[in-house]
Amino acid sequence: MPDFLLYEQEGPIATLTMNQPEQRNPLTGNSAIPELLAAIERIHGDRSVRCVILTGAGPSFCAGGNIRDMRRQASPEVSEMDIRDDYRRGIQRLTLALFNLEVPVIAAINGHAIGAGLDLACMCDLRVAAGTATFAESFVRLGIIPGDGGAWLLPRVIGLARASELAFTGDSIDAGQALEWNLVSRVVPGEELMATARGLAERIVRNPAHALRLTKRLLRESLHTRLDSALELSAVYQAICHKTPDHTEAVDAFLEKRPPRFR
Repeated sequence: MPDFLLYEQEGPIATLTMNQPEQRNPLTGNSAIPELLAAIERIHGDRSVRCVILTGAGPSFCAGGNIRDMRRQASPEVSEMDIRDDYRRGIQRLTLALFNLEVPVIAAINGHAIGAGLDLACMCDLRVAAGTATFAESFVRLGIIPGDGGAWLLPRVIGLARASELAFTGDSIDAGQALEWNLVSRVVPGEELMATARGLAERIVRNPAHALRLTKRLLRESLHTRLDSALELSAVYQAICHKTPDHTEAVDAFLEKRPPRFR
């Protein structure tokens, strides 16, 4: 079987392309999860990467779980504890790894983002969509729940009421409604999607790498931290930033009215 994930890097921007278009880039029944985990670990250790774009090949972004693979889980030979372990060792590891990746991640949603595919997009920091993209939190239609953390992720992106509507009905929404609900930050024609995502990434990577990583970590920690704890963490991170050469360069460049030259 060919690799599920294509890893490309141009300058400080890495592009990850899910590349099983004939099956709509599913996350189960293939090597998707270990390949994505390996890519995330690679990015963690590569300080030259300052932004990531995640997209899909073909007409779909990600169709979520492979429905044919679900038959195996329903069989008498597979116990409830086996299924629990499958989730904990599989897609839930991806949820934690991608959500906690310190490099900003842009989801370039080129088509269907269904079930775990929608939740995968919500694990990213920013989402841009092609006009033909569709979105659904469709687990309930298969008699299951969002086992990948979607019940935690989706309300934090679009609010509890709208997340509940999607999760309880299993209905799909188009790109226009996704924009209205702040699920995505912009919608563009399909042929402009990757250029738009790259343009956004280029604006991000103009900034110092340490500041990007610590800013993302602070945003993530602040989701579940008390204000006093968040302020203490902010003070620690700020102390680190003030002592970096890139901070000194940024201040010097501002005062000297010239573009900064970051390391």
